[in-house]
Amino acid sequence: MKPGWLMLAGLALAGACREASGRLVTDAMVTGDAITAPLTQTPGDPVRGKAVFTSREAGHCVLCHRVEGLEAPFQGNVGPDLSAVGARLSPGQMRLRIADPTRLWPDTVMPAYYRTNGLHQVAAGHKGEPVLSAQEVEDVIAYLSQLEG
Repeated sequence: MKPGWLMLAGLALAGACREASGRLVTDAMVTGDAITAPLTQTPGDPVRGKAVFTSREAGHCVLCHRVEGLEAPFQGNVGPDLSAVGARLSPGQMRLRIADPTRLWPDTVMPAYYRTNGLHQVAAGHKGEPVLSAQEVEDVIAYLSQLEG
């Protein structure tokens, strides 16, 4: 087998193992309390991120979180106020908290937006899919990174 094929076979096996566990965030991706490397090659877009943050059909983050000055009705207070989150957390720290916060807090009520197992009340047409795509996670991070209070 040629070296290139061997590497492709290894990547396919790693991908299959991630899918089997339903955890798209692997231990190798996590450093401390962060995922330092972006999940996509395309940089996040803060405009799309704000739409994901506020959209009921996407992240609907405003259900639990509040952002000062954001024009979104019924902002929540279950999670922390994110008005200055860009000053508090690095993009990598935000990435882990959005993608799979159970790696930091196993009993958190915060959903794991980039995971496919352990999710509840998932519509049949969405089983096996993360709540947010890797690009949507990056877009939300781009939006939140601008929020410095």
